[in-house]
Amino acid sequence: MLKRATQGFLLNRPRTMAALGVSAIAMRLLLAPAAPAAIAPAAASGGVAATAPAPTPPSPQAPTPLDRFLEHLQTLQVTFLQTVADAQGAEVGRSSGTLTVERPGKFRWDIHPEPAPPAGGVPAGAAGTTHPQGAAGAPGAAETGGQLMVSDGRNLWYFDRDLEQVTVRPVTAALSATPAMLLSGTVDVHRHFTENAIGMREGLDWVYVEPRGTQADFKSSLFGFDRKGTLQRMILEDKLGQTITILFKDVELNVPVPAKEFTFTPPPGADVIGTPVQ
Repeated sequence: MLKRATQGFLLNRPRTMAALGVSAIAMRLLLAPAAPAAIAPAAASGGVAATAPAPTPPSPQAPTPLDRFLEHLQTLQVTFLQTVADAQGAEVGRSSGTLTVERPGKFRWDIHPEPAPPAGGVPAGAAGTTHPQGAAGAPGAAETGGQLMVSDGRNLWYFDRDLEQVTVRPVTAALSATPAMLLSGTVDVHRHFTENAIGMREGLDWVYVEPRGTQADFKSSLFGFDRKGTLQRMILEDKLGQTITILFKDVELNVPVPAKEFTFTPPPGADVIGTPVQ
């Protein structure tokens, strides 16, 4: 579906899809665990399993708006609104929260579910949203629900508030070819993604991105930048045909971020799965 954006189809769908604000499905998409060592199944004849080929080294290309944004990015702080739509375009999830990034390799993604607005009403959190530094989520969010992901540069912590469960694993084992990996500068972007600038639509300059490998949980994504070159919107399509639309608000670039934003201590009583790298 997203590939149609290069012909101008996707971005002409109803504006509510692009203007609303992550469910656990979207969290897994943005920060998906890598597949184990990319081992291909053995042949039916009983042959030895083969190792999947590494991503193809990229060919030189002109810088895209995404390249220019990442070149100067040191820190990023935003609030966001997000919707998840199924393959038929019906909304199946809505969330809001905050994202904080410090390159390379550190981020904090805090997500809270939002109730669906009444028909014809104003989306929850769409007005008056601010970005208090270190806030648990956007105003109107359910403070006791949702998920939190924190990368301290060594470990990725995932806290499901509803399940009271914490999962931790090394960053190198936890991040595949995902948009979160791209923004946090964990790996070489050009080696793991293909990029194509597709021009201006709806006042934003768009870049169409696809993962080079087969382990990523998303098929394609679009990154939309304003006339100042600041990231304002992301649209992703997963392998089930769902579309995740993320609208950034209150974007702050390259401002100091307290170190505590990228630390995490499991809350008392939570189940902890995994062992952090020291």
